[in-house]
Amino acid sequence: MPENLAREVYEETGLTVTVGAPALINEFHDPRTGFHQVELFFRCTLTAGQLDPAWQDPEGVVTTRRFFTRDDLTRIRFKPDSLARAAWGEGLHYDPLEVIVP
Repeated sequence: MPENLAREVYEETGLTVTVGAPALINEFHDPRTGFHQVELFFRCTLTAGQLDPAWQDPEGVVTTRRFFTRDDLTRIRFKPDSLARAAWGEGLHYDPLEVIVP
């Protein structure tokens, strides 16, 4: 999994990362449809590259890319709620199954 993550990060962003330990396991579900998603988050260290402002997502899903500081995350909405605690914490965190936000 770490090798796949490093390759995907490079392919999608041009950034080279060293993948560290898992930080968070998060689950979402939609009780209306039965959809269930499990996400794995890893702690990574940027080792080379920078975000290219000319990059565009070929599928048009991602419209803006940027890095966030711990302080930034106190002012923006993001999911999962436990991401900041896991990213700057230690060990592996599990975020219990939560309903997908529409």
